[in-house]
Amino acid sequence: MFLRFLPKTEPNLTNLNRASNFKYLFLLSIVATSLCVGFKPAHQIKITSSPEALLVLGGHEERERYAAQLAQQHPDLPIWISSGSPQAYAQEIFRNAGIKSDRLNFDYRAKDTVTNFTTLVDELKAQGIDSVYLITSENHMRRAKIIGDIVLRSRGINFQPISVPSKNLPEPIEKTLRDGARAFFWLITGRTEPILIQYGRHKLL
Repeated sequence: MFLRFLPKTEPNLTNLNRASNFKYLFLLSIVATSLCVGFKPAHQIKITSSPEALLVLGGHEERERYAAQLAQQHPDLPIWISSGSPQAYAQEIFRNAGIKSDRLNFDYRAKDTVTNFTTLVDELKAQGIDSVYLITSENHMRRAKIIGDIVLRSRGINFQPISVPSKNLPEPIEKTLRDGARAFFWLITGRTEPILIQYGRHKLL
């Protein structure tokens, strides 16, 4: 009886690299397409002299502190905080900065950056808001701007980015591509998580 030993097969790194490159090219094409679809020409967007509200993306306390300082310079603007610090704590931050509580709008439906936008965009539009200051950390702004270009501008809402200084490293481009694809998926389906991304994700925040 003869035993035949087959050589141990190693993963084909070339094929793996090709698959990885294809995945990112695919996501990039989705994001590029979504920007074309979600972006409205200038004549379709109401141009205001200045933003009409502050939109703060939750995730770090520093964003709320920075927003409180900015709110001091714009005493007539309402403030929307999406899934930020616990409400009592956030209220104290703004109160210590002299910001009245009737300017604050807290919303805790968002679970990640994409839903920071999708949970509030229609409510902002219903309030007649056509332009906002978009406040988030410096290292997070690239991803926020891509999503804002798709989600906010799909409703005719413009935004002016305000970056909060951060010591963290810039986010990897993969997060921007992934969430750009998710925002585009929301644009055409009303859902924020394609099944493809649900199974492939590690962390959405």
